[in-house]
Amino acid sequence: MEQTYQYAWIIPFIPLPVPILIGVGLLLFPTATKKLRRMWAFPSILLLSIVMIFSMNLSIEQINTNSIYQYVRSWTLDNDFSFEFGYLIDPLTSIMSMLITTVGIMVLIYSDNYMAHDQGYLRFFSYMSFFSTSMLGLVTSSNLIQIYIFWELVGVCSYLLIGFWFTRPLAANACQKAFVTNRVGDFGLLLGILGFYWITGSFEFRDLFQILNTLIYNHEVNSPFVTLCAVLLFAGAVAKSAQFPLHVWLPDAMEGPTPISALIHAATMVAAGIFLVARLLPLFIVIPYIMNLISLIGIITIFLGATLALAQKDIKRGLAYSTMSQLGYMMLALGMGSYRSALFHLITHAYSKALLFLGSGCVIHSMETIVGYSPHKSQNMVLMGGLTKHVPITKTSFLLGTLSLCGIPPLACFWSKDEILNDSWFYSPIFAIIAWGTAGLTAFYMFRIYLLTFEGHLNVYFKNYSGNKKNPSYSISLWGKRCSKEINKKKNLFNSKKTYKNAGNITKRNGERPIINILNFEKKKTYFYPYESDNTMLFPLLVLVLFTLFIGFIGIPFNQEGKDLDILSKWLAPSINLLHQKSQDSTNWYEFFKDAIFSVSIAYFGILLASFLYKPIYSSFKNLDLINLFVKSGPKRSSWDKLLSLLYNWSYNRAYIDVFYTTSFTGSIRGFSQLTHFFDRRVIDGITNGVGVLSFLVGEGIKYFGGGRISSYLFLYFSFVFIFLFFHF
Repeated sequence: MEQTYQYAWIIPFIPLPVPILIGVGLLLFPTATKKLRRMWAFPSILLLSIVMIFSMNLSIEQINTNSIYQYVRSWTLDNDFSFEFGYLIDPLTSIMSMLITTVGIMVLIYSDNYMAHDQGYLRFFSYMSFFSTSMLGLVTSSNLIQIYIFWELVGVCSYLLIGFWFTRPLAANACQKAFVTNRVGDFGLLLGILGFYWITGSFEFRDLFQILNTLIYNHEVNSPFVTLCAVLLFAGAVAKSAQFPLHVWLPDAMEGPTPISALIHAATMVAAGIFLVARLLPLFIVIPYIMNLISLIGIITIFLGATLALAQKDIKRGLAYSTMSQLGYMMLALGMGSYRSALFHLITHAYSKALLFLGSGCVIHSMETIVGYSPHKSQNMVLMGGLTKHVPITKTSFLLGTLSLCGIPPLACFWSKDEILNDSWFYSPIFAIIAWGTAGLTAFYMFRIYLLTFEGHLNVYFKNYSGNKKNPSYSISLWGKRCSKEINKKKNLFNSKKTYKNAGNITKRNGERPIINILNFEKKKTYFYPYESDNTMLFPLLVLVLFTLFIGFIGIPFNQEGKDLDILSKWLAPSINLLHQKSQDSTNWYEFFKDAIFSVSIAYFGILLASFLYKPIYSSFKNLDLINLFVKSGPKRSSWDKLLSLLYNWSYNRAYIDVFYTTSFTGSIRGFSQLTHFFDRRVIDGITNGVGVLSFLVGEGIKYFGGGRISSYLFLYFSFVFIFLFFHF
């Protein structure tokens, strides 16, 4: 066992050769490297698999021995300043390593096919391997300085991956927005680290916790200053985990490729903020008010993320707000001191959300092959529907992930979310009511996403939210059904010679792609169906389905030697003992089923409401938005209709938080910059230029007095002397 821990330092560096070799190959042998680009997926997957086996071995050792191993080595020789580097292997490290590697391997296998036709294939795998190195270095760090170094590397990788398609203005703006927003939190994190070093004189976790506990117990430290430093540390976690109010970057980050969303924006990078709070929880517990702040931010994020997901039309943005809300549940659990519940939900949510994102990627991938579908159309759920018979495997896996996130037993997220909901009653009844109500909202918006994407037939008419009709739209779910009677007017636009046999053999006509939305399908029988993804994309889905089905059982108590103890509690025992908390008691199954019935009933209510509103009732109508079912057209709208319209617009427009930030921060910064620009040009430059002009004018004027005669000079001299004496006396 000791030998296994001694070699754990190599974990972060195992994936690093891939980006190095790709970079060297592109520099020295660019043509050969590009021709053999598909071969680089194999070493990326192989090296990360080695890390997974190593991490799995460490996890088994930790479960069996309940041990924590730390290795540190001095970096400096100065007695007045001590900086050590090393690595820490504890339950939190092993859990995060398992998540990073297992989800990362599935995403890399999936990406080999998803990114196969992209020109940036090599760049993608280079970024992904470097991200794995940075994230593994972050979770194995033994002190705050190492965490900050790898924290910034993770941020750089996020910037590069979000802006992977940097030629698209939306992607370029999204990566800049994510970078700037995270810099706000990272600056607070840096100040917090320096503040605690000033207080304790150490960056190491154990020394930091012990010294701070002693100082607080003996009242030898300024309590407001310690609280301020803790808030600054927490600000870094708020930005990285997309918590309110620094959550605005996460929905825009969906402009990156879908595998990136599955890995860093669902399972690993956004979990770094949760990891940081969990790592520093022994420090936060002893500081007044900070735990209340953590739980408050968590409950606000839970509710805000769920409400903003209600009206989103982009499938990935809807899942992004779902991620934000679920991370809020983890933050709430940490704020309540429920360390086990937070990490349990971190595990179950990571696999379920990765499954949902990869499933959405399969949908987007199949939709993009349809003639006339742009990237934005392929992610719009309102333009989908009726996919069930065309992509059955993707549909089934997406449904299981949706049910898991809704909290339906026996899927993974049911066990962890139910535990957080039960703990919230003992912490605050108000928080509990909000958390339980949001659980119903989660079931509603997740089934809304599922129904809009896979069920139904066609959506014929759209209404804007003031009640006015728009023109009929014909480019919606065009496989197998006629959109409206007016489409018959277009039947002679294409003749039989200009039809296309399949979506994979698309030809151009007059330099343009053919327009699918005006073909007469029923007469010509020229359907362009979406199709199931290749096996290399379906295999990760099936593996993640297994995790979604069975990973929740690690947190279910079972009888071992006459004692009810689950694997997760045994795994986390060293960390729970460090927090001076009790391990999970024997389960009262009656209480468990009573609480579970209540939570599952709320989830089923949300599912039934979504099914009622979004399940197609008439064959000619499908997937009408929630507001269209209630809001009446015309001026005679009731107050209830206006309220629903207001709420819908509030959700669709992201609660106007982005507008507020643009107006208050971006607008004020631009106004201040214009003011400083005016001051610099008119005042600073004006004084400098004025002195030069004045010197020039004085010189020009004086030169006319210089005639070369001494008598003239004497006359001027005595004239000024007499004038001075006259005014003096």
